[in-house]
Amino acid sequence: MSNAKICIFENTFKNMENKICKLFGIQYPIIQGGMVWCSGWRLASAVSNAGGLGLIGAGSMYPDVLRSHIQKCKAATNKPFGVNVPLLYPNVEEIMQIIVEENVPIVFTSAGNPGIWTSKLKAAGKVVVHVVSSTKFALKSQAAGVDAVVAEGFEAGGHNGREETTTFCLVPAVADALDIPVIAAGGIACGRTMAAAMVLGAEGVQVGSRFAATAESSAHENFKQFICKAGEGDTVLTLKEVTPVRLIKNEFYAELAQAYTRCATTDELKAILGRGRAKKGILEGDLVQGELEIGQVSARINKIESAEEVIGNMIEEFTKVQKIKSYF
Repeated sequence: MSNAKICIFENTFKNMENKICKLFGIQYPIIQGGMVWCSGWRLASAVSNAGGLGLIGAGSMYPDVLRSHIQKCKAATNKPFGVNVPLLYPNVEEIMQIIVEENVPIVFTSAGNPGIWTSKLKAAGKVVVHVVSSTKFALKSQAAGVDAVVAEGFEAGGHNGREETTTFCLVPAVADALDIPVIAAGGIACGRTMAAAMVLGAEGVQVGSRFAATAESSAHENFKQFICKAGEGDTVLTLKEVTPVRLIKNEFYAELAQAYTRCATTDELKAILGRGRAKKGILEGDLVQGELEIGQVSARINKIESAEEVIGNMIEEFTKVQKIKSYF
């Protein structure tokens, strides 16, 4: 990216007085999703170095592994970065202690009650953001004292809300209801979708699937290439009885679909899911029996790029969209 373009992009957000850029101390209001088996220190540091906010995904890490990733991320960037913590995962207390000990400045929480940890993290001087899938939980998060929320539509990949509210419907509803900044997520992978999210009331965007298919993502190459081959309708939200997840249809999903046809019980679905399915698919590259978590926007991803290229392309397109004159 040329210096002239960088100056234009920087001025765009300075002129907007963007709340998310100010909150996190970043250049662009683009946050990388804390995705299991994709979001290690290499991806987080690359996103932060490119002007966004990188997140380490603690959901797929034992506490000692998380500490190692935090320390490596510190060595790889002098820019702000954070950790995403699913609150329902085991070892959450130990994970939070490591975050405090390692002086991680920003914590994104998800999959649980923000009231339990927000006050403790705020007391430790952290910026806290919670991921929500409804206005109801957004209001609860604001009451818990979070600094911002991520409003994630059901287009998003991985574990998702049961409401099946789309990003286009969710973001303006949450933005109208809250006094704190809103970050839009679900189906965002380019400058046009970023601009649309801003128009809907978001102050920033969280991007998952597009960063899953980057050079720095820790996902297996098989999975990255599978993302690039995915088309419209190739993902589905399933397992709502266990924990809702959006994934690419494969042989594992076909087994689930057959189970639903015969009206399988929740216990039977849990048995089919078993343990380590996401690791098998995303990290180890088993495209047959793995759980291949990704969003609907995978249909628009057709090549592997660097995190810097993803952010540069998004901001360049966003800037062009902002300059388009209204017809009315």
